[in-house]
Amino acid sequence: MSGLPRPLRGRLPAWLVEKVPRDHWETDAVFRRRRRVVAGVSLVGAGLLGVSLSTEPDSPEFYGLTLGVAGTWLAGGLLSGPLHLGWMQRGDALRRPVVTPILTGVAAFGAFYGAALVARRIPVLDRALRSILQYAKEGSGPLVLLTTLANGAAEEVFFRGALFAAVGSEHPVPRSTAVYALATVPTRNPALVLASVPMGALFALQRRATGGIQAPLLTHVTWSTLMLRFLPSLFREPADPPDRPARLAHEG
Repeated sequence: MSGLPRPLRGRLPAWLVEKVPRDHWETDAVFRRRRRVVAGVSLVGAGLLGVSLSTEPDSPEFYGLTLGVAGTWLAGGLLSGPLHLGWMQRGDALRRPVVTPILTGVAAFGAFYGAALVARRIPVLDRALRSILQYAKEGSGPLVLLTTLANGAAEEVFFRGALFAAVGSEHPVPRSTAVYALATVPTRNPALVLASVPMGALFALQRRATGGIQAPLLTHVTWSTLMLRFLPSLFREPADPPDRPARLAHEG
């Protein structure tokens, strides 16, 4: 359990703190190559993300660019070097993480739903959230869902796969979380930047504990799906039809 402050270790559940056995040793050459790939892809992906959220909702440019962002993260993760799915301890055996990550995504959504109730009363966050939700309200449901889940999954392949491995063994959770948050800065949306910090830390802790990307990926897509389905109704404009589907565009 080394690498986490003692007070934090005492407050987190064991499955989020205790590291399962793993052997992910890499040569110096592979590690240096991974770092070069990660550095370049981080800059390109962050730039594309900022451009994608400056386009018009429900436009071909928006869908093309957001899928391009997902493709960039995915390609960068796969090209950087070996990736691992990870394991969770179940009694005396190791199992692929499935149920616990999904339930974690549900719990994270509940926390964010409560935070959104507060954010509605803070003008700068209210405006930021309404700006993002325009992509959901005016977009095509299937395409918005596709871009949301594609980006959520691809982010985990890159940030908790390639990037987490590239930052090294010294404090990988805060370091990878910081880079993840910085990647959202080009969006110029304070709500997305703020959300990236706690969620990035959660995903990084899952990656650290399980040794792979499966747990954070399942948590991310579960959280994103629930946010997409339920969050927009909190920010419905007075003129919006009461039965209009509420959909969320990004973030994953």
